[in-house]
Amino acid sequence: MTTTPTAPTALPTQAHLNRLRWMAVASCIGLIVLSLAWERWLAPLRPGGSWLMLKAFPLLLPLPGLLKGRRYAYQWSSLLILIYLCEGLVRATSDTGFSQTLAWLETLLATVFFISVLAFCYATRPSLTNPELKRSRKKR
Repeated sequence: MTTTPTAPTALPTQAHLNRLRWMAVASCIGLIVLSLAWERWLAPLRPGGSWLMLKAFPLLLPLPGLLKGRRYAYQWSSLLILIYLCEGLVRATSDTGFSQTLAWLETLLATVFFISVLAFCYATRPSLTNPELKRSRKKR
């Protein structure tokens, strides 16, 4: 039985990881600011603002972990951001006027966040730095 050698995977550089980290942090902060401004001043559901601006609060929870580069914070925030992606898509297709533009912006920021978080998690996976953790495939 012969096995073909696999090419070694190149380790990501620290500059690449920092770029992914700051893309995620910037898009998270952008979503927080957008959520507050949208529901308070820009295009609230009710004149004078709405309680919907509290939707920014859950985004504050992963922010300390994102700033410190904690992999676990990146992992669970990737699930949290899907709520904002869905809200942006729903409001982008159902709202009109300036609110629709803000919804597309929310969708864009949530997508940037999701992609950068997934790329960060993939680049920092334990199997990349510890070959013993790689799963071996048995050929039948």
